Amino acid sequence: MTLTKVIDLNSDLGEGFGPFRVGADEALFPLISSANVACGFHGGDPAMMELTVIRARGHGVAIGAHPGFPDRGGFGRRAMSATADEIRTDVLYQLGALAGICQAAGVELQHVKAHGALYNMAVGDLAVATAIAEAVRSFDASLRFFAIPGSALHEAGESTGLVVVREAFADRAYLADGSLVPRSQPGAVIEDPDQAADRMVRLVTEGTVETIDGKTLTLEADTICVHSDTPVAVALAEAIVRRFDDAGIVIRHFGDRQRTPT
Repeated sequence: MTLTKVIDLNSDLGEGFGPFRVGADEALFPLISSANVACGFHGGDPAMMELTVIRARGHGVAIGAHPGFPDRGGFGRRAMSATADEIRTDVLYQLGALAGICQAAGVELQHVKAHGALYNMAVGDLAVATAIAEAVRSFDASLRFFAIPGSALHEAGESTGLVVVREAFADRAYLADGSLVPRSQPGAVIEDPDQAADRMVRLVTEGTVETIDGKTLTLEADTICVHSDTPVAVALAEAIVRRFDDAGIVIRHFGDRQRTPT
């Protein structure tokens, strides 16, 4: 009997603060299975965090923390100089903030995914990656740890005993080494819904994706991200959901896998 292909579909949400809104959170919630909630540093604030957690609860979407650098002006996408211990305690602080809101809402915090420049630095810098992983392990070693497969972040998660969730990106182009094309380069962000959906069906069914220079990259993933601040994020997610349904691919978060059909 052929097993049904199952994948998690995540998005970074709750990144607005005060009167400012970032991304189409309300439209994305019915389409995704996991939400990475901004924890107040690069985006989000207490009210937005609570609202996002409550929305996730209402849609049955798994909740994860999305810690980043304290850089609202740059949306957490500017590399910052920080010691490993500063990174560790900054991440720990953000986990505690979101976990408190989750506890009050009667839901569990299920995973952690670093944001922006912090994530990108950790992909290639083992010291940064280990600082993030150690913060997660010391806070709650049962939390799943999102990472680009084969990266320093992946290595740090495994070496600290965390359950690593391999992440791919629907709206980002890849280099031949498996890293993401920097946003500063042309073609880094994929905004064609059909192209993104085709790529992600191939990724799930074949374990490969085409790189920006036309080569074939072997890439296995457990979760796929659609960035909520990509201008066409909703159209991308809708196309992916539609194509996955046509291909018999089930979108489901990890806590709901016991009900996966075969």
